[in-house]
Amino acid sequence: MVIIAGCVIVKDNKILMVQEAKKKCYGQWSFPAGHVNEHELITEAAIRETYEETGYQVKLTGVLPISCVDFEQGETHTLVRFTADIVEEKMKFDTEEILDVQWLDIKDVKRMAKQELRGYDTSIQFIKDFEEGKIYPLDIFNHIKYVESDR
Repeated sequence: MVIIAGCVIVKDNKILMVQEAKKKCYGQWSFPAGHVNEHELITEAAIRETYEETGYQVKLTGVLPISCVDFEQGETHTLVRFTADIVEEKMKFDTEEILDVQWLDIKDVKRMAKQELRGYDTSIQFIKDFEEGKIYPLDIFNHIKYVESDR
């Protein structure tokens, strides 16, 4: 199982989106997100991925309902999307991973065709959850790293 963490950031009815440069999803729009690394807290991964893909420093404000996606190859991804506020806005990104970063009108994102929006069904669901106020407190995450010793 793969865990993907990212952020849904909304300001003035616009949502921060990244346009993918990766071959498998080239040109598709997505929320800033990526894999949670070994020994990394999910909350840390969401902040890191948002920074790496946009250059924006963020503060997490809540968490949306978690989704699971089963891929035909047999891999399962657990998607955790946080709501966040921008702390520092200095747009910069790796052009080998990201083609563009833009604030897009939420209505325009909801009208995108399936081939324009990465993970169309889950992305639309995250937006619906956000609009319906399905945002849960961050304290559901423990924020402590435990180390188990071998016995």
